[in-house]
Amino acid sequence: MGEIAALKIGLYQPQDRARWEEYLKGASTATLYHDLGWKEVVEKSFGQKAYYWYAEDRSGQIRGIFPAIHLKSFLFGSFMVSLPYFNYGGICAEDDFVATALLKEATEWAAEEKISHIELRQEAPLNIGLPFKTAKVSMRLPLPSNSDELFKTFDAKLRSQIRRPTKDGMIAKIGRIEELDSFYSVFSENMRDLGTPVYPTFFFKNILEAFPDTSWICTVYQNTLPVASGFLIGFRETLEIPWASSLRAYNRSGPNMLLYWTALSWACDRGYRVFDFGRSTPGEGTYKFKEQWGAKAVPLYWYYWMKNEGKLPELNPKNPKYAAAIQLWKKLPVGLTRMIGPAIVKNLP
Repeated sequence: MGEIAALKIGLYQPQDRARWEEYLKGASTATLYHDLGWKEVVEKSFGQKAYYWYAEDRSGQIRGIFPAIHLKSFLFGSFMVSLPYFNYGGICAEDDFVATALLKEATEWAAEEKISHIELRQEAPLNIGLPFKTAKVSMRLPLPSNSDELFKTFDAKLRSQIRRPTKDGMIAKIGRIEELDSFYSVFSENMRDLGTPVYPTFFFKNILEAFPDTSWICTVYQNTLPVASGFLIGFRETLEIPWASSLRAYNRSGPNMLLYWTALSWACDRGYRVFDFGRSTPGEGTYKFKEQWGAKAVPLYWYYWMKNEGKLPELNPKNPKYAAAIQLWKKLPVGLTRMIGPAIVKNLP
């Protein structure tokens, strides 16, 4: 407890940027989503309030950080997530003492603000005394030094599936802002088909602007029509694809296979050593799709501070209470979902 008392918890201010970034460089447990760029993206895109706490020792050195976003709406209530919209986040700290101090500050604030719960999306276990879920995993593939070596690791069936879309006349491109409209046309239609409200296009534009050296878009075309597209973000030795979609009408040609192979080969040749396929639920279709590439499951730990004891929140499409709304959404015109979706999805974690 003495060590906790020796720490000072502060709320990030612009003058703290250099210290925050310096800590991030040396933090072994840091993820892409501890970068301050995401604070700016979320506030600019959705108008949500970001609370970025840090713990410093007596010498003024930062020893831990905790970014969180406050979501508040009539439909879904008032709660905090670290971080919503993305796969990772949570507390990044040198040890459990620092993590506990950061959590204590956040929960005291949450209690005063009538926050129902705080969700921490951790990549590794924390000894902080909170209940957690392990229903999701991250699918990751170690990469060789070049794409030829990677291709040799695939079985004959997977190689054939990769070649199929090219034989059917499809091509793949990797770019940045020039690919945004193509990405969004595929992404928004796919989200409608899944019954999920879509993010606004300027959310992705803001990401490209905030991370000019580490974000790209990969798109597969049939002639001039985009039929599959994915968003790529790099951090250290890992390239992640947090959003990827394809048009169902072209599934027979397998544009998703060309999309992922293009992204994987590009990652290898640019020096990335891990490809992160994103989170999945073991046993489901997306899990099996990622597994066929050789990706292995890495457990994720989602911790919850609850203001009142009870069941952990289930703000996800599998909750039966949202089933009717999801089915209705699937029947809406894509153009309409693009108009009304952003106002809803900004309050969904």
